[in-house]
Amino acid sequence: MTESKDEMAACDMTLEELRPVLVDALLGHVPFDGWSAAALDQAAADLGIPAERARLVFPGGPIDMVDAYTARADARMAARLAVLDLPSMKIRERIRTAVSVRLEQALPHREAVRRAVSILAMPQNAARSARVLWRTADAMWRAAGDAATDYNYYTKRITLGGVYASTLLVWLDDESEGLADTHDFLDRRIDGVMRFEKAKARVTTLAANRPSLTRFLGRLRYPAF
Repeated sequence: MTESKDEMAACDMTLEELRPVLVDALLGHVPFDGWSAAALDQAAADLGIPAERARLVFPGGPIDMVDAYTARADARMAARLAVLDLPSMKIRERIRTAVSVRLEQALPHREAVRRAVSILAMPQNAARSARVLWRTADAMWRAAGDAATDYNYYTKRITLGGVYASTLLVWLDDESEGLADTHDFLDRRIDGVMRFEKAKARVTTLAANRPSLTRFLGRLRYPAF
């Protein structure tokens, strides 16, 4: 039996190079077998590589597969956003576009995403889940042109992570025409965040302009002549 070009290419790859290729091959089996050794064995067979070698790519089992899948999805999302004219959009629209692109790309694999969410929700995977969500939010903000280096760098990613995670849960069960329910929910969440940010900015400005008791006492002690 002769090997196909794809099989020969997979056999020549390093474990790092093989990871995204295996993720793509897994997606056809996950809806039936989950993110499992059984699905991985079938993906390996599809690529013509030994199952033992495929398992070396994901030594942590299902959580490693899910982590690799989300990293692959982050990269695909970033590539798509890079060809859109995000700089011409307002920041609200940039974020909406980033979340929408991510969900649109995942639509053919909604059952795989559902099973991935179930694995990430397990208590033993809490720390890994937080890192995965942070990475996705970071990829979205970077695509949106965020250049923050102060504490806003962290608050922006935490906030967007919450928006994306809650929208993802709605999307998983959305059967509305054109995913209208998901888009409406996303718009409401973004509107809420924008209102909060505006209120926070006003409070910050008021605090900066408020008379300082320390400065007042200092002037009493060291009056200017």
